[in-house]
This record gives sequence, structure tokens and C-alpha cells, in this order.
Amino acid sequence: MGLFDFAGKTFLVMGVANKKSIAWGIAQSLEKSGAHVIYSVRSEKRFESLKELLKDREIYVCDVENSEEIQQLAASISEKHSQINGFVHSIAFGNYSEGFRPFHETKRTDFLQATTISCFSLIEIANALKHLLARDASVVTIGISSQVAAPAYGYMSPIKAALESAVRFLAKSFSKGREVRFNCVKAGPLKTSASAGIPGYIANYLYAEKMTLRKRAITTQEVANAALFLLSDLSSGINGQGIVVNAGMDFNYFDEELVNLN
Repeated sequence: MGLFDFAGKTFLVMGVANKKSIAWGIAQSLEKSGAHVIYSVRSEKRFESLKELLKDREIYVCDVENSEEIQQLAASISEKHSQINGFVHSIAFGNYSEGFRPFHETKRTDFLQATTISCFSLIEIANALKHLLARDASVVTIGISSQVAAPAYGYMSPIKAALESAVRFLAKSFSKGREVRFNCVKAGPLKTSASAGIPGYIANYLYAEKMTLRKRAITTQEVANAALFLLSDLSSGINGQGIVVNAGMDFNYFDEELVNLN
């Protein structure tokens, strides 16, 4: 079974969109390590598109923009499970349908919607599932590896900063009488379907790859591996933290290859 043994444990994984999703990579690794994985997807349309991939697995539909659906998700899981050992929050959304806008032109509706889905949903889901979480459960969310003012990422960067802050506050809030842990995997740029919809992302991805110490971008599986570690008992002493997975790109600004490009 390898380094990680999740036999007899149950985890909820939220955010699978397709086989390139970080959430799918984490779920696959959990299953290979013996865990039972419950899946939550955002819509009936997504559910239909994932039928071939997820086959006969336990799947629920939950649009985290709707508080009632989050409560229903918790109720539905409770009908089949008395306890879960944690959950993975791999959910983010930004409205880039109008293309790139300078940050100061961010629309209130876009910012609030993205915050609700990408950040506040973690708080609301944790609250809804609190009665189901094992005493030593582990919760993992997916952030970004550095808070830089990347124009192409726009308003999602401060929202991800809020997500990471929420992780710390949840870790504290859940600490009374329990050992539930909340941590964040701060991933560098990845090739995912979701990122492909961000204006200018590909150019930034290629640049970020050159900034890594190894001159090779990180993979979805490397992010999944970090999440797996945080979900496991091996990380029992880690709580309220952001674990950076970006092959060293955040401190390699003055790499000779990049400097010489000028």
C-alpha cells in the first residue's frame, strides 16, 4: 500500500471537474491508499460529464454558492456515514468572461461571488460537517504558492490570501476539545482546465516554469502528494499552515537564465 495507509478511512473530496483536476489526483491517491472517497461536484451537468470517470462511486451534487445545498450535502452524507476522517476543498471560481480588467476595475459582484465560492465555502462546509468529522480529522484546501500582483490572476490573488487566513482561523476555532487540522497546499502554476480559462495564464505558466530551480513545472500529482501527506497521520503536528509546492520558484527571481533574457 506504500507510505500512506488510509484503510478504513473515509474522506470527502470536493472539486473534481475532470481527470486533470487537482481534486481528482488527490482522490485517486486516496483510493489507491485504501480510503473510501465520497465525491461532491458542483452541478447536475458536471455530474453527467463525470459519470464515465467516476463510475459507481458515491457522488453528491453541491453548488457551494448555495448555503442550502451545503446543508443538504452534510445531511446526505450523514445518512450513510456516522463519521468522516476529513475533506478536501479544491474549489475556486473567478469570472473572467469579460477578459482581463485592471484590478481597480474589479466588479463588486465578481469579487463577492469569487470570495463566496473560493473562500467562504470552506468555512461553511467545515461548519456543516463539524458533527461528522472525526476527532483527529484533517482538512486540506488548495491555495497559491505566492502572493504576487500578477495582473492575469487579478482579484483571485487576494481571495486566495483570505482562504489561507481562513485556514488558520478554522484551525483555532476547531481546537477546543478536538484535534481537527486545517492546512493549505500552496501550489505553483499548474496545467488544469480551470487555469486555462484565465486570460494570459499560459504565458505566466511558461515563465513560472523557468523560475523553478529544476526548470520544470510542478505536476498535479506533486500537489496531490502534498495533500495526501497533510491528510495522513504523518502530518499530525501540522495545523493552520500553508505548505508551498512550487519547486522553489518563489525565491528564484534572479535566476541567471531569466536575468540574461534582458
